[in-house]
Amino acid sequence: MADNTHTVTSFETELHKLRAMMAEMGEITQQQVTLALDAITEHEPEAAQKAITLDPRVDALERDVEALAIRMLALRSPMGADLREIVAALKITGDLERIGDYAASIAKRAAIVSEESGNIPLGGLRNMGRLVIENIALMVKALVGQNPTLALEVWHADRAIDEQYTTLFRELVTYMMEDARNIRPCTELLFVARNLERIGDHATNIAERVFYAVTGENMPASRPKGRKVTTASITGEVLAAHQDGQSAKADDAEGEQPPAPRPSAP
Repeated sequence: MADNTHTVTSFETELHKLRAMMAEMGEITQQQVTLALDAITEHEPEAAQKAITLDPRVDALERDVEALAIRMLALRSPMGADLREIVAALKITGDLERIGDYAASIAKRAAIVSEESGNIPLGGLRNMGRLVIENIALMVKALVGQNPTLALEVWHADRAIDEQYTTLFRELVTYMMEDARNIRPCTELLFVARNLERIGDHATNIAERVFYAVTGENMPASRPKGRKVTTASITGEVLAAHQDGQSAKADDAEGEQPPAPRPSAP
């Protein structure tokens, strides 16, 4: 009986440790994304460097979680909700590690964006960043609290991120077409926007895994995604709008021309 009690106590201790490491990973990646966005939108090089230097800690935690989870599966033979939580942890750490990588990638682009994006409004990027950070904060709460209701909120919120990504994509392509000097900084910002969109997807992955670990049920198979965009589709839309605008200007200019002089009577 004493051995069984000891085994149960050891398992609970390990499970608590697993949850603590997951929570730390979530909090660090949330901090990384916030710092990376500050580096881009507020031109703060120190924030960029800090976001990058946090990445090795996330990688180390991923390895530690994986090692502990495998040990628990091998030695403790968990069942039911405990088994689901441990298996989910193995997958969630992968998503968190990717969020950290995307945040570091954004931070590494900060220098180029700061140097060359002076004439490009960053309001759209700020809006998208705000949505992503809010969703990550909600995801971390769902993860730490093992809260399926919050996980469902994260899942639904991904649509707004996708819609903002589409809007920002169109906006940046428009800037590039208006002035060739905007091509390089806008290209960098497109990569940033894409990374933010992927961060949102990984947060949604985590929400789905938390929901399953706690309830034993899967969320609906089809996510509430916004309209998918491609460079070709957006460029086509912008070109069409640009051509319509040029045609309208030409028509206006033609209408403003003075009438041709009438020939004088003989």
